[in-house]
Amino acid sequence: MREVVILIPDIDIEQNIEIDVRINGRKKTIQYRVELLSWEGNDILPKDKVKVLKHWIADYDKNWELVEIGAPSDENIPLMFRRKIPHK
Repeated sequence: MREVVILIPDIDIEQNIEIDVRINGRKKTIQYRVELLSWEGNDILPKDKVKVLKHWIADYDKNWELVEIGAPSDENIPLMFRRKIPHK
């Protein structure tokens, strides 16, 4: 199993979250980042929103991986990224 769901309190958008976990007795800190992608206008067609989202994700910092896309609204969409853990 690679993922465990942990419910956290509501946080502000564009916040960093650090979660300390122990795996087989070894402590690891996992970092998450919540970003809010604005559609920059309410007249964008749904197909264009997908293009904007794909482009934004493709250009995002490569040290972070997308783990969740939230429910979109007419103005924006929340995205959650997890910092990639370097392989030793």
